[in-house]
Amino acid sequence: MLPPDTSGVQLSSDEVARFARHLILPEVGMVGQKRLKAASVLCVGTGGLGSPLLLYLAAAGVGRLGIVDFDVVDHSNLQRQVIHGTSWVGKPKIESAKARILEINPHCQVDLYETALTSENALEIIRPYDLVCDGTDNFPTRY
Repeated sequence: MLPPDTSGVQLSSDEVARFARHLILPEVGMVGQKRLKAASVLCVGTGGLGSPLLLYLAAAGVGRLGIVDFDVVDHSNLQRQVIHGTSWVGKPKIESAKARILEINPHCQVDLYETALTSENALEIIRPYDLVCDGTDNFPTRY
């Protein structure tokens, strides 16, 4: 896979301040941060695996995150589904996750897919993303 095209990608002054610690790392720097901003990642599931993944991708500066989930936030899952909070119980997980992502990185584009990922819709949903991360907990969706 080729790195994302960063031509035309600019960091705002807020992003430069937000990612200042990345920018001083020789392993990341301005080029790497622009690559992160130009990247797109689809996360399937916002539960115990997808929650921390989405938090860190947003915090790192990934420019576009897609979220696939059809479930609602449940009180009994809050101890491990760390992207969600008590005020979101009973509401769609994708909406909860989007709100939290935008608190962490308001420059991130968040695409929501309130559905199960199936063999019928997978290619259409996955197509626009550079990387797909599996945060599911069931075999039919995973395979």
